[in-house]
Amino acid sequence: MKDLGELQHMAIIMDGNGRWATLRNLPRALGHRAGAEAVRRCIKAAFHHGIPWLTLYAFSSENWKRSEEEVIALTGLLQYYVRHELANLHKEGVKIHIIGDISRFGVSLQHELLTAQKLTQHNQNLNLVLALSYGGRDELVQATRNIGKEIEAGLIKSEDISESLFRRYLFTASMPDPDLIVRTSGECRLSNFLLWQSAYAEFVFLDVLWPDFNEHNFEQALKIFSRRERRFGRRPEVRA
Repeated sequence: MKDLGELQHMAIIMDGNGRWATLRNLPRALGHRAGAEAVRRCIKAAFHHGIPWLTLYAFSSENWKRSEEEVIALTGLLQYYVRHELANLHKEGVKIHIIGDISRFGVSLQHELLTAQKLTQHNQNLNLVLALSYGGRDELVQATRNIGKEIEAGLIKSEDISESLFRRYLFTASMPDPDLIVRTSGECRLSNFLLWQSAYAEFVFLDVLWPDFNEHNFEQALKIFSRRERRFGRRPEVRA
């Protein structure tokens, strides 16, 4: 595998918890619980391979449309995970970032998420970004709305709008764009994830359900990425 120095940010769409449970005749909640174990393995693999930024699509804005029972199971598991893993993540030097509209969660979960960010804000070993109640289209709408408010207030002019200015209004304003986006379960779509930020990302789609994801699959994605020629819109060089 070639040097992965250019891989600064890896993002993962964790898909397949429900199907994993269905295949085993188990409740979907148990699939999500097994998925939480895969998160632990994934973070460990990111440490092992020295990936500076890891973003996990943990709860999409569309997840609110699922059954009340499943939403309760998802949010309950999220709260349990944050509560019981925070001390270890902090000890390992993980800095937690949250992107998305967490105001839709209960007050208790919101508090724990904000506490996790504050506690780990000075850590430097791994930037772990949790996309929670996140939707790419909603992020773009919110950014546009906030820019509009500043234009109305006379703080900026419409002609000031550029890519760099627009970026400052995104949830990910202080983060590098993802170099690699991985989706598990064999599905080949973004599902409203990091729509702006993924403009020049490489995509890898793995035929493994998220609860079965392990370090071998992590390395598989890295190997595929290492064989890609990243052009960022440029034409390939013509060699004599």
